[in-house]
Amino acid sequence: MLERIERFYQVFNRILGKILAIVFLLMTLNVFYDVVMRYFFHNSSVGMQEMEWHLFSIVILYGVSVALLDEGHVRVDFLYDRYPQRAKAMINIIGTVFFLVPLACLVLFGSFDFVKDSYEIKEISENPGGLPYRFAIKAMIPVSFGVLIFTAIGYTIKNILLFKKAGSSTELQIIKEDKA
Repeated sequence: MLERIERFYQVFNRILGKILAIVFLLMTLNVFYDVVMRYFFHNSSVGMQEMEWHLFSIVILYGVSVALLDEGHVRVDFLYDRYPQRAKAMINIIGTVFFLVPLACLVLFGSFDFVKDSYEIKEISENPGGLPYRFAIKAMIPVSFGVLIFTAIGYTIKNILLFKKAGSSTELQIIKEDKA
């Protein structure tokens, strides 16, 4: 059962990663267009410049979830790499449950008023020619941290399976050594 749930999270992660790759490509094209317009035609758009950081924000906010399931997140690898697989899985479980999820919940629930205030005042860019609907990009904060909590569940399940697998392989190794 847990294997099927983990596969679901892996498929979700792959789809999210592909969407982010497309967003990153769009951001790259946006930056290319902006640079060409600015340096070759001496014409620049504030809206296009703001779109750069909007797209970059999306890549970073949602990329954290992809990095988590792909083991691309930051940790103290010089210590972590020395531990056996079972200990690594337990560290990941404890770190996710006691550190990542509470912090993500704090940001998730703490950002609702931030987004609500922006929506209520119909916040727009303060720059002339900037993008309207600033609340839309601000809404990515709670949504992305909701996705992070969702993927943290999958990451925990993945590590529970690794913990069990490492435990059973250790038991098999002990049994083989006893027979020898």
